[in-house]
Amino acid sequence: MTGSVAAQTIEPLFSAETIAARVDELAREIAALPLADPIFVAVLKGSFIFAADLVRALYHHGLEPDIDFIFLASYRDGTMSSGRVEVLRDVASELAGRDVVIVDDILDSGRTLAFAKDLLAQRGARSVRTCVLIDKDVPRASAIEADFAGFRCPNVYVVGYGTDLANRYRELPFIGRLVS
Repeated sequence: MTGSVAAQTIEPLFSAETIAARVDELAREIAALPLADPIFVAVLKGSFIFAADLVRALYHHGLEPDIDFIFLASYRDGTMSSGRVEVLRDVASELAGRDVVIVDDILDSGRTLAFAKDLLAQRGARSVRTCVLIDKDVPRASAIEADFAGFRCPNVYVVGYGTDLANRYRELPFIGRLVS
């Protein structure tokens, strides 16, 4: 491996098949909502694979939402949040009067999701809901819970299915925890 991240041992937590089944369940739950002109906003970079699979699953459940992206950063190259959220790329779509669903990879401290929810609500969204792939069992720095969550996860550092360690391991088809 090249770069500054040494080779890691990864223990699978959620298989590709388990993830696919859960994404389909989430899509069914979300598609059952009465959404007005829905737009899904994926938080980059970590949610890009989850968001793509979720939007395709939503189509199969009769929902054809718009999709946009917001690039937020609080981790940079480390494994600990800096405690400060930065907007590196903002949403380009008009949100006023629309039902927004924020799609993120992991809810842990809650800072990023709370920041995104507040920011998009200020833009006049009719509603702002949240959908995360991983909901970690950790104390929250911000008082927020996900409206939709794929999996509960212990307080371990996870990678795969879009999540990373310094931009490594996003390509893994499963979600695993770093063990060394």
